[in-house]
Amino acid sequence: MFVGPELDRLIALLAKLPGLGPRSARRAALALIQKREALLQPLAAALEAAAAAIRPCSVCGNLDSTDPCGTCADDRRDRSVICVVESVGDLWALERAGAHRGLYHVLGGTLSAIGGRGPEDLTIQQLLRRVAGGGVSEVILALGATVDGQATAHLVADRLRPLGVAVTRLAHGVPVGGELGYLDDGTLAAALKARRPA
Repeated sequence: MFVGPELDRLIALLAKLPGLGPRSARRAALALIQKREALLQPLAAALEAAAAAIRPCSVCGNLDSTDPCGTCADDRRDRSVICVVESVGDLWALERAGAHRGLYHVLGGTLSAIGGRGPEDLTIQQLLRRVAGGGVSEVILALGATVDGQATAHLVADRLRPLGVAVTRLAHGVPVGGELGYLDDGTLAAALKARRPA
């Protein structure tokens, strides 16, 4: 199929987005072009404005057009609790759930021998400085239950221990609505280890 270089570039860029492959990118590009005034032009303006205004927060690493971000600047937040997450997407997921009313810290990834990411590639030192600055009584490690996530959680917990703050982790195990017969062995083992009084 022949398309002009502009459309070919649009399709190639859309295909790089998470969840979009080449076929989905072609459909999205076609929809954008066919609805040029309703979709394409407003999207182009929104992308340009976002590229100019949105930056990582210098305190926590969240993305916002203000620095510090709206979460860090919110006086209603519990400043004694910091929830450590791997990515901004994880922060947004916790905010959607509305379960955490403290502050956040985005590590920018997890340790990965295969990916070549070591402790110096993450924002662990910034976290340690925040906690050492005082006022923090608990750090929640909200990292994935993957091998890399667990290794990162252990390293961060070890580095925080000398600072005298409580370090907690998210519970792992049976999800709400989950049936035991459909869960994998690792999830069942984690649920048994994390059991609590009824």
